[in-house]
Amino acid sequence: MYAFEIERPTTLDAAKAAIADGGQALSGGQTLIPTLKARLADPEKLVSLHNIPELKGISTDGDGRICIKGATVHRAVADGASGYPALASLAARIGDPAVRTRGTIGGSLANNDPSACYPAGVLASGAVIVTDRREIAADDYFLGMFDTALDEGEIIIEVKFPVPQVACYEKFIQPASRFPLVAVFVAKFADGVRVAITGASGEGVFRWTAAEEALSANFTPEALDGIAMDSSPMIADLHGDKAYRAHLCSVMAKRAVKNAK
Repeated sequence: MYAFEIERPTTLDAAKAAIADGGQALSGGQTLIPTLKARLADPEKLVSLHNIPELKGISTDGDGRICIKGATVHRAVADGASGYPALASLAARIGDPAVRTRGTIGGSLANNDPSACYPAGVLASGAVIVTDRREIAADDYFLGMFDTALDEGEIIIEVKFPVPQVACYEKFIQPASRFPLVAVFVAKFADGVRVAITGASGEGVFRWTAAEEALSANFTPEALDGIAMDSSPMIADLHGDKAYRAHLCSVMAKRAVKNAK
């Protein structure tokens, strides 16, 4: 690890000033710290968001949305998002207890790992990412592997989740990393169904529109029979080839529909 300075502001304004002065935001650090240990990054200054009360907490807004502040850790979401059971279940299965105690929703979304869990929940829910500068719809936020619509120095303040009628997150876990090999989040709203898949594609999280159309017409696992996932953009590695991951997309989507509540 290279030497660096660290600042621990206690207000959002102080954090914004430190980042504007050349600092790099540090939320949960579950990706950034291992990257620093491997000497794959060399920031001169880190700005911790951990001690900022206004960036933590879970509430409900006037539209009935579950609103989760950016520095809220996974464990707190698992325990506190009871109004959206599928989202709480997603958070409860991220990594291991140590990761869930330190990792944050804002850090996960800012990093946008192609196998992260939260992007699937955000995209399937049609959530809104609120930053210190603007609001970004989930459909406009995820741009590809480790790529988002965030500008340099932009901070995720809050994520607002519309609560669906029923939903489920089904995760096929890669046992060594605890990341999903493939995971599917299905959310049924009054105006239709949204299906988001993570872990499968080299381009990161994506919506499976063919499945959405079928499930919007008939919300049963059988509605997905005969709908094949295109394997060409899938990840291929020692854990599974493209065809295997494409097949898992269908399997996990059917499980999510069956178990949605």
